Amino acid sequence: MSISGSLERLRAANTRAVLTLLAGEGPMSRADLARGTGLSRTTVSSLVTALMATGQVSETTARGKPHKGGSGRPPVLVTLSAPSGCVAGVDIGHRHIRVAAADRTGRILAEEATDLDVDAHGPGALDRAAHMVRSALRTAGLPRGDLRAVGMCVPAPLDRRSSRISTGILPGWRDLPPGDELERRLGVPVFADNDANVGALAELNHGAARGMLDVVFVKLSSGLGAGIVLGGRLHRGTSGIAGEIGHVQVGEDGQVCRCGNRGCLETVVAAPRLIGLLQPAYDEELSTELVRALDSAGDAGVRRVLSDAGRAVGRALADLCNSLNPEGVVVGGSLGPSPSLLEGIRASIDRYAQPDVAASVTVAAGQLGDRAEITGTVALAVAGVAARVPA
Repeated sequence: MSISGSLERLRAANTRAVLTLLAGEGPMSRADLARGTGLSRTTVSSLVTALMATGQVSETTARGKPHKGGSGRPPVLVTLSAPSGCVAGVDIGHRHIRVAAADRTGRILAEEATDLDVDAHGPGALDRAAHMVRSALRTAGLPRGDLRAVGMCVPAPLDRRSSRISTGILPGWRDLPPGDELERRLGVPVFADNDANVGALAELNHGAARGMLDVVFVKLSSGLGAGIVLGGRLHRGTSGIAGEIGHVQVGEDGQVCRCGNRGCLETVVAAPRLIGLLQPAYDEELSTELVRALDSAGDAGVRRVLSDAGRAVGRALADLCNSLNPEGVVVGGSLGPSPSLLEGIRASIDRYAQPDVAASVTVAAGQLGDRAEITGTVALAVAGVAARVPA
């Protein structure tokens, strides 16, 4: 690639970073944009000037507060322009589809959700998702023709080069490019990513990772994955598989994983596995919600199982923290808020990470719960439209 082409890609990536931050945070000063994106003030000023020239952002009449309560002149704030049209978000999990219709600022106006086993039925799941998007638009009173873009997440890595599912985790989606297929059904641009990356974006912009630049978001539910944020931007890796800690091998002769390998961490700590370990000791049928409630109530059996799971996850995260030195580890998914799980993760990071690395990282539960993915997909759509380039 030529030097000019590389510079254009870099400028496009920096533009997306600015627009994504404005989409998540609302009006911000140029200085705060520089802090939030990790870009220099000169770069941010140049990008904002260009975006104002194209009408994508504008200055507000309101003024901000000086950084950290200083006494300087209140800064001028810039905000995303509010053009006509709307966006939608589509969260596809292993067992559900959730959609949201929102205005161009990302304000959600209507939602729909359904339980569905999507793993073996890719085309059918996408048909259902498209139908739900159209239904949510009607519920929100938004004309179908006003839809500008859709953000989408799937519970598997997407190959950034081919836009296809990059592993065998979803057998019914093999060789299927989810974003392209949903785009064909709806007739508007679709910006797709995996669920952990989208959850990371949501927690970065709206949740427990706000204000952080280097974060690992861990999603523990029916599977285990991570979204990595470096310098305020998602790090996806060459083929889109960065953060797949669920497939770190922890036992050569372990259980066969859905990815095709044996002994993956996910086979030891995924929610169905943990519930299966606990169920024989309880008369009531367990769910992730009940397991979390029992943990909070101090149930000894639940605390032991979740603590052991947290220590196993924390061991893998300790190695990752040694390599990346993040400011925060945010744990989401259906079991993410469990105190015993968080304690186990913290204990392993303290034991296995370098002392200075362990001391500098905060371990916290995600604040958005099961809304992280749908919130992130809407932000993905807003940023994609605003940038006018693939998000």
